[in-house]
Amino acid sequence: MAATVRLYRVDVTYDHQCFGCGANNPQGLQMRFEPLSGESVCEYVVPQRYQSWEGMIHGGVVALMLDEAVGWAAWHADRPGVTGKLEVRYRQALKSGERIRVVGRIDRARRSLSYASSYIERVADGARIAEATAVLMTKEAAVL
Repeated sequence: MAATVRLYRVDVTYDHQCFGCGANNPQGLQMRFEPLSGESVCEYVVPQRYQSWEGMIHGGVVALMLDEAVGWAAWHADRPGVTGKLEVRYRQALKSGERIRVVGRIDRARRSLSYASSYIERVADGARIAEATAVLMTKEAAVL
């Protein structure tokens, strides 16, 4: 079922084709985030097809997962929006086949902007793989 929300002066419909979380996109990651204690959380194993160097997941895919996490955090906080800025810090390589936890949260909200952060950690030992900070534009702040 498609959900429509009013963003950047137009109605935007989520049609389940998103590359990061769309259940109907067979080429995408199909991540599923759940709200948990004020955060949005997804446990995931990244398939080998998203690698760059042998056995290592492409950095752009890592950034995509961090962006998905802040986007879902905004959605779960009832502040849906689009990313205006995403700053990523890579701490170590993400290996294909590793079980990871991707977490996003809204750190503060102001009018039509949400300031958020996200991180990826390895489930086995809690080691931080990457983290990001973001500014999301909600409602009328975003302009096409």
